[in-house]
Amino acid sequence: MAIESEAISTAYQGYLNIVASQLGISIETIALIITIIGIWALVWKGLALWKSSQKKQIYWFIALLVVNSMGILEILYIFIFSKLGKKSAKIEEKPVKKDKKK
Repeated sequence: MAIESEAISTAYQGYLNIVASQLGISIETIALIITIIGIWALVWKGLALWKSSQKKQIYWFIALLVVNSMGILEILYIFIFSKLGKKSAKIEEKPVKKDKKK
């Protein structure tokens, strides 16, 4: 298992070296960019999932959970799609009238 993990790590590092040399930046910079993008996507995904669950929109919840779009779908949902459609209506409670029949 450790040998497989080491091989994957070596292959991944080789890929990063190629990308870094083509872009003219260091591997550390690439790692920082990937970390920032990951945090960015995680924040938006969390907000969108929370909002869709509060609105009981199960299909949006599943789509947002499964599709990884680096925050783009989540941002669109929060600012556009969550405001479309049926708005949750508040149910007004009416006082119960008691008939006093004898």
